[in-house]
Amino acid sequence: MRAVFLIGPDKKIKAMLTYPTTSWRNFGEVLRLLDSLQLTVNSRSLHQSTGGEAEDVIIVPSISDEQAREKSPGGWKALKPYLRIVPPPAFF
Repeated sequence: MRAVFLIGPDKKIKAMLTYPTTSWRNFGEVLRLLDSLQLTVNSRSLHQSTGGEAEDVIIVPSISDEQAREKSPGGWKALKPYLRIVPPPAFF
């Protein structure tokens, strides 16, 4: 097996990816994961699955609606009470 570990400044493992030795590691996926982790720490939002720069992001469920309104006064689209989507510039 081959493994990739992403360790944060707090010395805690933030992500682990494990690949069989017969498979190539997708470095683009590692970079997308790193970007997503940094985005979550810096702006308390989550990347969508494809992680494109212009794609909407998900507001972290631990943020209340009141806190989210401070960062995104224009509002968001709520697919479920815990799944709130907002354009990326609004949450940076």
